[in-house]
Amino acid sequence: MPPRVVSLVPSLTEAVAVSVPGALVGATDWCSHPAGLDVPRVGGTKNPRLDRVLALTPDLVIANEEENRAPDLAALRDAGVEVLVTEVRDVAGAFTELARVLAACGAGDRPGWLREAAETWAGLPVPERRSTAVVPVWRRPWMVLGRDTFAGDVLARLGVDHLWAGHAERYPRVPLDALRAAAPDLVVLPDEPYRFTSDDGPEAFPDLTCALVSGRHLTWYGPSLAEAPRVLGAALRAARR
Repeated sequence: MPPRVVSLVPSLTEAVAVSVPGALVGATDWCSHPAGLDVPRVGGTKNPRLDRVLALTPDLVIANEEENRAPDLAALRDAGVEVLVTEVRDVAGAFTELARVLAACGAGDRPGWLREAAETWAGLPVPERRSTAVVPVWRRPWMVLGRDTFAGDVLARLGVDHLWAGHAERYPRVPLDALRAAAPDLVVLPDEPYRFTSDDGPEAFPDLTCALVSGRHLTWYGPSLAEAPRVLGAALRAARR
């Protein structure tokens, strides 16, 4: 029998659900994959209902140091629940942490999708050209990718260097005028955490090339990693044309 697991991270929810059937007994309201996932919901990533988590009597709660709040995780530990906290800052780290999480959740072998994803990323060709970008992740106020982010490493491996990679903060607030003045080759607009769309985002950068991309493929570390290079690469190429 696998342990009873509650996931507070959407990408980890997907990874566990497809790799260790029956392990998940709870997930957040934002855990949208895999499609049709039928487990009790425990609130958001930033505001989980701890009473609901505890009522599910989990053997393990899986979390992330960026997505979840330290006080919530501390409260779960104080209640006697084991909490596994991941730290993912790049693609290599994602594979390491996924293997650790799946082992803790009872996966006996390395899942096929994880092997496929690792081989896909290891086999990426060196990009023939590189582009500069700003990558907003929120507006009102505008926030962009800064230093040491998983999404930033994903883009770098695909030939896109975001201009705030050296910032002291991981997700700095930057005025819109400064983003425009940076004159990047691309403005990369994911559909999460802020849902940028063709009508909400590109109009703020009228003289710049915008690429609307899948936030799941840019920011999630789970089964989507296997197809992320293809999906993101196609979106970036289309924008560059």
